[in-house]
Amino acid sequence: MAFIYYVTQVQFDFGAVKLLKQECERVGITRPLIVTDPGVKAAGVLQKAIDAIPGLPYAVFDQTPSNPTEAAVRAAAEIYKASNCDGLIAVGGGSAIDCAKGVAIAATHEGPLTHYATIEGGSPRITDKAAPLIAVPTTSGTGSEVARGAIIIVDDHRKLGFHSWHLVPKTAICDPELTLGLPPKLTAATGMDAIAHCMETFMAAAFNPPADGIALDGLQRGWAHIERATRDGSDREARFNLMSASMQGAMAFQKGLGCVHSLSHSLGGVDPRLHHGTLNAMFLPAVVNFNASAESVRKDQRLERMAHAMGLKSTSDIPEAIKDMNARLGLPSGLGEMGVQREWFDKIIKGALADHCHKTNPREASARDYEEMLAVSL
Repeated sequence: MAFIYYVTQVQFDFGAVKLLKQECERVGITRPLIVTDPGVKAAGVLQKAIDAIPGLPYAVFDQTPSNPTEAAVRAAAEIYKASNCDGLIAVGGGSAIDCAKGVAIAATHEGPLTHYATIEGGSPRITDKAAPLIAVPTTSGTGSEVARGAIIIVDDHRKLGFHSWHLVPKTAICDPELTLGLPPKLTAATGMDAIAHCMETFMAAAFNPPADGIALDGLQRGWAHIERATRDGSDREARFNLMSASMQGAMAFQKGLGCVHSLSHSLGGVDPRLHHGTLNAMFLPAVVNFNASAESVRKDQRLERMAHAMGLKSTSDIPEAIKDMNARLGLPSGLGEMGVQREWFDKIIKGALADHCHKTNPREASARDYEEMLAVSL
């Protein structure tokens, strides 16, 4: 049985952040907790959000780490409760938005956060009591502003997914203007995250034609504009299309992701300093090669359709084209350059096999398969 569900209201345009107060009023948020990170605050973007909610009392949590943690969620939830907040505004990249989703659970539900993790059977335990959230992305990568999931490193160091339709932001305010000052390497890494979402979900076997169409268009936009956005951060057309690709990738990945993300989630838990989008870029070539023989991929000409969207002549060109793009964007040439050690492989593989994305890859991966993907990505 196919389940297809699109629920987020999106405000998308340059200057859209000015609609923030209007959206708070629509959602019924009168005293928000703004969840962000030190970089967004230092760049002056937090202040733009604050300026857009004149007259509304608010509190701020600005210590979201680069990979959100259960400890950060707890700290923010304490501020939420102490300030009598009735909703959340996330201003930042996927880390801030995912942290806010964790707060939406922790501030309104009893027990440890792990109780609500997907692989712990926790999704049905997340109820409509979850705090309402408005997301204002400042990067073009995770698409968490339109997604039902959050990825959080819990206290036992596992990087776990939390998924519920109650976590989908009530509004996504996608303002490409907020990404104009994003540094080149962060633009590249988050952009490749968006491209990975579009490619992985398009290869996933589940039946969801709307997701396929959204993902393929997102891939075309992202692939055509990521290099321009990285080279010239003020390129408004490139920023607009890259933010759209990010949003589209997350709209589509309700269909499921795959081995790229099961590996990057696991490795991100082993070493939280590693950037998720960069890891996805490293794993994509190996996973595309692995998926090429999957029955659903061959039957539906998935690789042929992706190659066309990327402007490539042949499906065999896809892995090398990704490697070439990574090089042109200034990303690492492999995991080894990021400091990943071969002796970590067993732990990474164990985590990948347990990850929620493992089961939705179009071809089931064994421990041996994961070992080979890691080896060729090193």
